[in-house]
Amino acid sequence: MSEHHPLLCFLFFLSFSQLLFSSSFSFSNSTKICPHGQSLALLRLKKSISIKKSHSPFCGIINGGTTSYPKTEYWKEDSDCCSWRGVTCDLVTGHVIELDLSCSRLSGTIHSNSTLFRFPHLQRLNLAFNNFYGSSVSAGFGRFSSLTYLDLSRSGFSGLISPEISHLSNLVSLDLTWNEGAEFAPHGFDSLVQNLTKLQKLHLRGISISSIFPNSLLNRSSLISLDLSECGLYGRFPDNDIHLPKLELLDLRENSNLSGNFPRFSSISNLKSLQILDLSGCQFSGSIPSSISNLKSLQTLDLSNCQFSGSIPASLENLTQITSFSLNYNHFSGKIPNIFYNLRNLISLDLSENNFSGQIPPSIGNLTNLHELDFSVNQLEGAIPSSVYGFSSLSYVRLQYNLFNGIIPSWLYTLPSLIELDLSHNKFTGHIGEFQFDSLEKIDLSMNELHGSIPTSIFEFVYLSSLHLFSNNLSGVLETSKFEKLRNLIDLDLSNNMLSLTMSVHSNSMLPNIHTLDLSHNNISGMFSWNVGKDTLFYMNLAYNSISGFEMLPWSSMNTLDLHSNLLQGPFPTPPNSTFFFSVSHNKLSGEISPLICKASSMGVLDLSHNNLGGMLPHCLGNFSKDLSVLNLRRNQFHGIIPQTFLKGNSFRTLDFNSNQLEGLVPRSLIICKELEVLNLGNNKINDTFPHWLGALPKLQVLVLRFNHFHGQIGFSKIKSPFMSLRIIDLAHNDFEGDLPEMYLRSLKATMNIDEGNMTRKYMGDDNYQDSMMVTIKGSEIEFVKILNTFTTIDFSCNKFQGVIPECIGNLNSLRGLNLSHNYLTGYIPLSFKNLKMVESLDLSSNKLSGRIPQELTILTFLEVLNLSQNHLIGFIPQGNQFQTFGNDSYYGNPGLCGFPLSKRCTTDEIPYPSQEIEAKFESGFDWKITLMGYGCGLVIGLSLGCLIFVSGKPEWLVWIIDKNIHKKIVRNKRSTRGRGARVS
Repeated sequence: MSEHHPLLCFLFFLSFSQLLFSSSFSFSNSTKICPHGQSLALLRLKKSISIKKSHSPFCGIINGGTTSYPKTEYWKEDSDCCSWRGVTCDLVTGHVIELDLSCSRLSGTIHSNSTLFRFPHLQRLNLAFNNFYGSSVSAGFGRFSSLTYLDLSRSGFSGLISPEISHLSNLVSLDLTWNEGAEFAPHGFDSLVQNLTKLQKLHLRGISISSIFPNSLLNRSSLISLDLSECGLYGRFPDNDIHLPKLELLDLRENSNLSGNFPRFSSISNLKSLQILDLSGCQFSGSIPSSISNLKSLQTLDLSNCQFSGSIPASLENLTQITSFSLNYNHFSGKIPNIFYNLRNLISLDLSENNFSGQIPPSIGNLTNLHELDFSVNQLEGAIPSSVYGFSSLSYVRLQYNLFNGIIPSWLYTLPSLIELDLSHNKFTGHIGEFQFDSLEKIDLSMNELHGSIPTSIFEFVYLSSLHLFSNNLSGVLETSKFEKLRNLIDLDLSNNMLSLTMSVHSNSMLPNIHTLDLSHNNISGMFSWNVGKDTLFYMNLAYNSISGFEMLPWSSMNTLDLHSNLLQGPFPTPPNSTFFFSVSHNKLSGEISPLICKASSMGVLDLSHNNLGGMLPHCLGNFSKDLSVLNLRRNQFHGIIPQTFLKGNSFRTLDFNSNQLEGLVPRSLIICKELEVLNLGNNKINDTFPHWLGALPKLQVLVLRFNHFHGQIGFSKIKSPFMSLRIIDLAHNDFEGDLPEMYLRSLKATMNIDEGNMTRKYMGDDNYQDSMMVTIKGSEIEFVKILNTFTTIDFSCNKFQGVIPECIGNLNSLRGLNLSHNYLTGYIPLSFKNLKMVESLDLSSNKLSGRIPQELTILTFLEVLNLSQNHLIGFIPQGNQFQTFGNDSYYGNPGLCGFPLSKRCTTDEIPYPSQEIEAKFESGFDWKITLMGYGCGLVIGLSLGCLIFVSGKPEWLVWIIDKNIHKKIVRNKRSTRGRGARVS
């Protein structure tokens, strides 16, 4: 029987094949095996979901090159559903067992009663890369008891994921990646992990899990691919061993609250499959263990943006399969080990944003397949290795923000595939060499010590989009015609060099795509006629040159135009209507401001200061742009009144009219400038009373009214707490009179209790513009180019204030400067001034102050300038600390003062008198009850001693004490007499 067995098998196979062929032929020609109910369910599904015209761009990139096309459009009612695109049936039963509608341009909502859920025999379901926004992963998906493969990735599902999905116990692959807004219910993820024990692939990227990492996943031996990136995992990653022998991918990236050490793999046998390990964007810390070398198959290691520290283990040289290695944004330190001899497969190497030191190891030259090299933002030093060859694929070299020096090595100029070269913020010297290939798109050699001219090869780079050479020592004449080929150039920054410019009007040199142009701080002179990027130029900075004028300002898309500190002359150049930032300060412009300026309705910063502009200000200046935050007209010749109308809801932060010839009243409409921080009206001819209503402006920090014709008493305010944010107030050189405004002084909360140690020190202003001002402090007028947010000063000098100095000034304990000089103030120097512990300049000169200088002022250790001259002060001058540094000028004009540093000596060396306030308190507090108590006690003691002497005679101990004290007094009187006699002579 056994000898006939092969023949029987052959006959059986032949018969089965014939039957199968016959069935297939019959199926394809006449028989429909798809049950009518399933065909009807599919057609109803088609009808419930529409087709988008546009397709998902991810399909071809991520989904294995799959073309996006509407599969359901090919479903026809008169054909067998088992032949429809995306539908697979069981050949025996006809049941639909697979639906692949990925990349089908489907759009609509899958409701819980959708006919999609009427296929109980379904084994594979793929709806990826569609648009089901508004749909949820409902309980219907839990009905597919035979399902082994479910892919709903990138399809717009949102809301709670039904817990029924954890009933799919046969599931081998689950992919819900990138369904933003989808989330598991509490404990829903734990149930899924616990029940789906056959999972080989679990991809939940972007799904909100909000859970700790489940321990059970580390022992799921079937797992091959695990992606839980951006899922909101938190807590500590388990420290116990990982038993995942088949694992090829572990991706936990961007779980910012997930911490722990580098994962522990149980044994070498369990490490052989792992190819991708991504922990980036988490809070993992500690060092990389040397056992990482056991991950022999590892191709991608990404530990970027974590908290790892320590050094790179030398054992990494054994990862010979690795292609991508990223440690950027950590706290690694030490030298980069010389480990690259065997890592010839490495394509991307990123060690940026760490604390590596030392030099680049020579074995870097062995990475002949390297595509990207990034060592930026470290503390690497020395020269770049010069003996490097064979980098035919190197496209990105980023070494910026280090301490490299020496010349740029020649091999960097010969890389045939180089796209980006960034060596900025180092200490490279020498000339820039000529590049051999024209593939470069970005060059940044800024902030070095390079000199010489710009190499001509750079002007041949037709793909170049960004060129930064700023802050070097480059020189020479740059002809604009050289830019003819750089038609893709978007960003050009040659600032802070010594370049001059020869301009051509040739149309081919106009850089048609230029967006940003910075030529500031160079040697450009004469008329500027290079009309580059007429339609595209967004930012242009030509400040700090010697440009005398423009033929026109033709740029229709201009946002930022900075022309300050040049030699511009002639009439005011009206900026393009699109301009947001316009500065022509520190030039020689003359004439009036054209009302056309008010067409620039998007203007945010307008700085015309330090020119010779004159005439009356256009009435529209206060209301032509709701975005205008800075209006600076300082140091011109404007006359007339300040514009009286300001837009409601305006953005004004700084208004500076200082040093003009403006007159009239302070505009009452300023009260609607709720964002105002700086108001500078100094050095004009304004004739008004104190604008107390400004106290209602919640953000006002600087108020300058000096050198005007303000008059009258400041008085009181109806506002409960006026000027709460004010910290710089200058009312000097006006005609204010009456008492110092105690109510306002009590309200200056911004000058009290500044905790500089716990506050961020910054300058007033923003990224677009920083405020500046002239301040009289320490006896001199100083220009503050920037104003620190901790600087505080009060200047009420040169007015007609009278009365005593309020004690409440002592509460302003964060004041840096106080000037009350040249008034008619009387009374004592308040003892509360001892609380002004931050004060650096105190000027009370030219008043009518009397009494003594409080000894307590010696504790003001920051005090650098003190002026008490021209008063009626008396007594000794306090000694100690800063008072030892003040000269005669601080005290002259006070005949009653004596002691150092004056030549007049005091009449006694006795201990300094107590302060006037203490004396006054003693006088007012004299109590006869205490005096009578002392008198009574003395009487009792005296009578007792008298009785003792009478009974015992002359006590020797009492006689000895009395005799001794009388002797001391006689000797002291004799010495005193001799001393006075010596001074007289």
